Amino acid sequence: MKKLTLILLTLMLIATGCTSQESAVPGRTEDTTRVVTDMMGRQVEIPAKIDSIVCTGSGALRLIAYAQATDLLIGIEDIDKTREIKRAYNYVYHDQFKDLPSIGKGGGRGYTAYEEQIIALQPDIIFTFYNSDALEQLANKTGIPVVSIATQANLFGEDTAQSLTLIGEILGKEERCAELAAYMEQLRADLNDRTKDIADTDKPVVYTGAVTYNGAHGFAGTYANFGPLKAINAINVADETGQKDGFDVDWEKIQVWDPDYIFLDPGNMNLVNEEYTKKPDYFNSLRAVREGKVYSMINFNNYSTNSEVAIADAYYAGKVLFPEKFADIDMETKTDEIIAKFLGRGIYAEMKEAGLTFGKITLGQ
Repeated sequence: MKKLTLILLTLMLIATGCTSQESAVPGRTEDTTRVVTDMMGRQVEIPAKIDSIVCTGSGALRLIAYAQATDLLIGIEDIDKTREIKRAYNYVYHDQFKDLPSIGKGGGRGYTAYEEQIIALQPDIIFTFYNSDALEQLANKTGIPVVSIATQANLFGEDTAQSLTLIGEILGKEERCAELAAYMEQLRADLNDRTKDIADTDKPVVYTGAVTYNGAHGFAGTYANFGPLKAINAINVADETGQKDGFDVDWEKIQVWDPDYIFLDPGNMNLVNEEYTKKPDYFNSLRAVREGKVYSMINFNNYSTNSEVAIADAYYAGKVLFPEKFADIDMETKTDEIIAKFLGRGIYAEMKEAGLTFGKITLGQ
């Protein structure tokens, strides 16, 4: 009798334990969900297997394209419904994106998600670059797990590899994401190794203008800590200002710097040429202009950082500034190699047709 009572008590305890586990998260068990730590340090419970996703916020979809996981998308932001070669991921995958349902306006850095449309689609997970407050707002309004994969807008930042690792873990793309992270490190090391031993006294002084950040800018739009120049250990005059990223510099300051070389975004040359028409004497007072040392620097800031274009920019700047160190690099071949590694195919020929090309620039033309 005592033995039977003990057995019954044991069975009751087991049953009670199972009930408690299931009631904690109705309909879910340890086998159907898991917890990940996102790029904002948040603990997020997600389904163990992800079959559908959406992306919102500047830069999120690009990383999913890098991870070769666009087949999981069931919705797209309006900004990526129009084909745009200045966003290589969008250009390459446009046919796949264009007919997907809209899940947000997109563009800029603000909250642009369409919650009702996302709820109707019921993706397994939402990937985003939103800040912490917007993350919680989106999660609370949709009831869908929201995971930050946000990185800083810099080239070769450690957080890019970390974000790729997180994406790979969540979507089962570990091998692809590890491969791409290793490739980026290989390129970073190659660029650095080619230039790290050049003495500063042997380096030309460089100004990069007409830089795109938060929109298009004219000649005075420049950038401190500019990724492509940092990658080749170049001397960027804007770094001495103490600024951290994009800003408009005083025109007179550029004259004081009188850089040896100038790089300009070919996509903003309409603005620069208008300025040149109004004050040609100013531009011709600059040594780099008089000596024909003005070159293109293809914009890579378009809905966050297009890493593949920024890396190609670094190789081109290296060829211009340190030709002996980059003599083995053919820019068309290298650019297509880099873009193909990130996005599956090279598109430099199409970029050239759109005016996004490497080469010398003559002001006023």
